[in-house]
This record gives sequence, C-alpha cells and structure tokens, in this order.
Amino acid sequence: MMTKEQYIESLRKLHLNLYMFGKKIENPVDDPVIRPSLNSFAATYELAEDPQYEDLMTATSHISGKKINRFTHMHQSTDDLIKKVKMQRLLGQKTAACFQRCVGMDAMNAVFSSTYEIDEACGTKYHENFLKFLTRVQDEDLAVDGAMTDVKGDRSLAPSKQADPDLFLHVVERTPDGVYVTGAKAHQTGFVNSHEVLVMPTISMREGDEDYAISFAVPTDAEGITLIYGRQSCDTRKLEEYNDIDVGNKVYGGHEVLVIFDRVFVPNDRIFLNGEVKFAGMIVERFAGYHRQSYGGCKVGVGDVLIGATALAGDMAGSSKASHVKDKLIEMTHLNETLYCCGIACSSQGTKTKAGNYLIDLLLANVCKQNVTRFPYEIARLAQDLAGGLMVTQPSEADYRNPALKPYIEKYLKGVASVPTEDRMRLLRLIENMTMGTAAVGYLPESMHGAGSPQAQRIMIARQSNLEMKKELAKKIARIQ
Repeated sequence: MMTKEQYIESLRKLHLNLYMFGKKIENPVDDPVIRPSLNSFAATYELAEDPQYEDLMTATSHISGKKINRFTHMHQSTDDLIKKVKMQRLLGQKTAACFQRCVGMDAMNAVFSSTYEIDEACGTKYHENFLKFLTRVQDEDLAVDGAMTDVKGDRSLAPSKQADPDLFLHVVERTPDGVYVTGAKAHQTGFVNSHEVLVMPTISMREGDEDYAISFAVPTDAEGITLIYGRQSCDTRKLEEYNDIDVGNKVYGGHEVLVIFDRVFVPNDRIFLNGEVKFAGMIVERFAGYHRQSYGGCKVGVGDVLIGATALAGDMAGSSKASHVKDKLIEMTHLNETLYCCGIACSSQGTKTKAGNYLIDLLLANVCKQNVTRFPYEIARLAQDLAGGLMVTQPSEADYRNPALKPYIEKYLKGVASVPTEDRMRLLRLIENMTMGTAAVGYLPESMHGAGSPQAQRIMIARQSNLEMKKELAKKIARIQ
C-alpha cells in the first residue's frame, strides 16, 4: 500500500490538462484552491497506515491474498459491506468534507460483478480485462475515479437521438486495437486526485445506442482528456492573505470537475462493455446501489462534525442548557443516526453475486439515499438555527487582524467570558463552511443529486417494493379470495 506521502508524490507525476478560473493549472498538487481536496483524499491513505484503524481501512485481496486498502477491495461478505460504511463514517468525521474515493470503489465493485455476468451471457472477455485492471489497482494502491454521469442534453431523447451526438459519451471510431471515445462526464468528484478513471454508461440503453454502451478505464492524464474545475461557494477565500479563519475548514475540502473526452483512445484490454446495450442498465443499477449505500456512511460522519460544532456554538454562547437547544441537538442526532441505520441495514442484508463479491440490498440502499436527500438539509437548518446570525455577519479575518479593529471585535463578539473570541469566530466559520460554503457542496447538493436525484431512488423503490406480495398479505388477513 502507498503511504500518504507516496500518494501525494505520485500525483506530481501526472500531466493533467486542467483549467480553473480560465487558466491552465500546471501544479494541481500545490494549488491553494485544490490542495484541501487532495488532503481529504490523502486521508484515505493516511488512516490506512494507522494501526488503530487497520480493521476498517484495510482488507485482504481475494486475488493476491495481500493486505490492501479497503477502497480497492471487492466486498467478500456482508461484514465487508458493513465495514465499508463504518470506514466512510470515520473519514467523514476526520475531514468534515468529501474524501472522494468512494466513487471509484463503488464503480469497481459494480463493474466486477457485471462483467462476469456479461461474459457468461455473451462469451466476451470483459471480466478478464477487468481483473487485469483491478490487480494493478490493488498492487499499486491506485486512486480510481468512477465516471458515470453524462451531461445528457435533451432528457426526453435517447443517447443516439440527441441533436449533438457527443452529449452522451460514445465510441466515434473502432480499430483492431481499441476504440476512440468522445463526450463528457459531469460532476466528477475527485478526478484531479485520481490516477485512473473508470467510465460507465449513465442510463439503461436500447437498440440503436450500441456506441453509447461503453465501459472502460484509462489514466486520468490520457491524451484527449481536458478538465474544467468546478466553482464552489466561497472558494476564493482560500486565496486571500488572511485565510486561516474565514475558510472555515483550512485543511480539508472536496472538488468536482467537468471531464471532456476528445477522441480518447481506449485499448481493447481496457474495455469492460462495448455495445451490449441490454447490460448497460445492470452496471448503472449496481453502481447506483453501492453509491447510495455509501451516503449512509460519509454524510453521517460529516453530520457528526456539524452536530458537534453546533453543540459547541451553544456552549460558547451560553445557551447550551436551554431546553429548545437540547431538543434540536437531539433531533439532529436522531436524523443522522437514522441515515447510519439505513447504511448498516442495506449492508447487513447484502447477497453474493455470481462473480463472488457482495451486493447490498438494493431496496434498502435506495431508501437510505432517499433519506439522505432530506435529512442533511434539516440537520443543516437546525445548525444554522442554533449558530445564530453571527455565522454569516461576523467581520472578515482581515478586519480581525487589523490592530485598530481587533480590540472592538474581541470585545463585541465575545460570548461566554472564558471562551476566546477567536475560537468562537473559527467555530461559526466552520458551520458556515459546512452548511453554505465549500463543504456544503459535498454535504447538501451532493446529498440531493449524488448517486442519482431523488426521483431515481423513488423509481427503484417502486421496482423493488413487491406490492403484489403485500396485497396478498392483506387479502389473506381480510379473508378476501
């Protein structure tokens, strides 16, 4: 396994074609806007080195028998699925941000089992290709970005019916050695901090969409890939002279990029689906299920930090003993633990696939994610309620560092006398960061739209709900023939 330092140095060897704020970024590793997201990703390597977290952060490869980072592991039991959720909660607690590596883990597990069943039905060699890729990922402890979401264009039209064929990623040329692909993947979490990208279809496909039914892996700096860094709320605070307090979370963060594929070559042995339209939906469904399970871990860990920060805000303001404050903290905890219950439940009810890895209970995973589209927003609302208006109206750190103004700010932003004013300012900025600043991107809109928007889960819940069986239960009790 790589150490944190080895991982960071490995990123320096990449030659990403990355743009941010209209300019080419030559050194993403040390860029002040990007570095917090790298630190979050690096935590997945750092904690794997810590003996106290070994049981959660590492696993035994079913391929080599070696100890590997759990983020590269194919789940071998329901216990593995449960440990995954616990690991994600731990990392959320440590970073209070999106640590970005879950997408690749979920993508690999989905493609692993899907390729096995595609080969079984079609006589292809996709699983062999994928095992070769996976073995390298595990042996070298590589970071993998999972890329599913196409930009989609006109949502009423199939991929092959779009006015612009590139609005879904597709094959534009086939050669004896491989294929060339063109298109884009949006909202790509952690791409800049990854070595490889594992591409999947974004929706179920039909006859006529064969060129769009494509899954493969290429290096993130492959020729023809261009990255455009996503804008986040309050992101340029990281560039200010005084940015120790105002950024809210100085060390950790997340990121998303728009990834452009312009005639990117994919060798045959890196292809895991190539035109078999009826199996595109299998990959989509399994990846979505795994990733909806993930949200029952990572968002809960971030929620733990937000609940703690909110409780501290009450302590600093002298309001922590008020009954309504206690009640709101209880409600925040209730909502957060309910999400965790869902993540653990869908894991404990997982089943073995034909390929040998374990798949979560899809109905419960979709229920988990449906709750995630709602509960973090209520937790954030209650955090803002208890934090008070000073969270968004306190002076800037530049004003606080001004010798002529600091005495006034120290005096008038004081809460409980024993608490330093600066500590109170730091805490309120953290709550701002998590509920409406850069970290809010991963905690709120990502909770809404990541792994599919709310309606996507409702569709899956309807499919999995087995209403006919429930009707029969009611008829039997009511003695209806």
